[in-house]
Amino acid sequence: MAAARTTARTAAETAAGVPARTARDHLRRAAVVVALTTLPLAGLSLAFAQDVATATPPPPPVTSAMWVWDNPVDRAVDPRGTGYAPAEPAQLAAFVREHGLTTVHLSAPWASDEGPVAPWLTAAVDAVRAEGASVGVLGGDPPWLDQPQLAVQWMHAATHDRAVTHVQLNVEPWTLPAWGTDRAGSVTRWLALLDTVRVELPPGVGLGVDVPYWLAWEPWGDGSVADAAMARADRVDVVAFVDHAQGDDGILALSADAVAAAVRAGLPFTVGVETDTPAVAGGAQWTFGDDGAQALARETALAAQALRGTPGFEGIAVQHYRTWRGLLGLG
Repeated sequence: MAAARTTARTAAETAAGVPARTARDHLRRAAVVVALTTLPLAGLSLAFAQDVATATPPPPPVTSAMWVWDNPVDRAVDPRGTGYAPAEPAQLAAFVREHGLTTVHLSAPWASDEGPVAPWLTAAVDAVRAEGASVGVLGGDPPWLDQPQLAVQWMHAATHDRAVTHVQLNVEPWTLPAWGTDRAGSVTRWLALLDTVRVELPPGVGLGVDVPYWLAWEPWGDGSVADAAMARADRVDVVAFVDHAQGDDGILALSADAVAAAVRAGLPFTVGVETDTPAVAGGAQWTFGDDGAQALARETALAAQALRGTPGFEGIAVQHYRTWRGLLGLG
């Protein structure tokens, strides 16, 4: 499906992620403080309580989450390594801190409790958690659809002795030939996989699922495929990989039905955007990879501002760490 580019309205406050009402709130509070100095002491606590009661909680950060698919392990030492030095725990944690991220999905290779990958993953989980962010282990492999116990085996290794909050499953049956020839069977296998992993999760660890926006348009039972997947999840990333917020083919319009499904399910959710190359994303319209960091900041700010106040909305998730850094000129 081709999507035409649109030019979204820009505003300095919006691009910075600052609500327009902030300045007015500061002025209002200043006026209240001045007024309080003239009140009798007996009325002070009442006036202060009334001001606190009218204060609004801070909005979630614009970009609050990211997928991390890389690790710094040398492939010559471990074939599961990707050799990406900025994925070293300290540097990864610094990026999380600088960007105010609250959720990170860290890719866990197969048998991640063994070999050189194991100490890196444990240290990365601990370093990111030390910044106050929740950390999930991320993975997905097409064979899991036919052999769910493989996913369980991967999950146990990835969560073993690690303080993770969730397991983020990124298994994509819609990328396989069977999606076109046996869609019902593909959906059935995917949902069965989610059920199988969920039952085996360690205590206190939730199930996160990546759900493309258009699965809200795929009928399933009394609802949609998105509804069925979200009924099995504890959190969801609504994948809306387009490069602009507004318009009929923008992030907000395309994700609206999937967002509504997340609200009905009572789930915390983010809306995901892409920063990889157009070749990887399947076209320039699906990624910010050819648009630059300013376009990413501007359009995600517009989307986040529109979604603020939506129950469960936690911000925008960025796919993925390596390409986001490249977009920012960090190598």
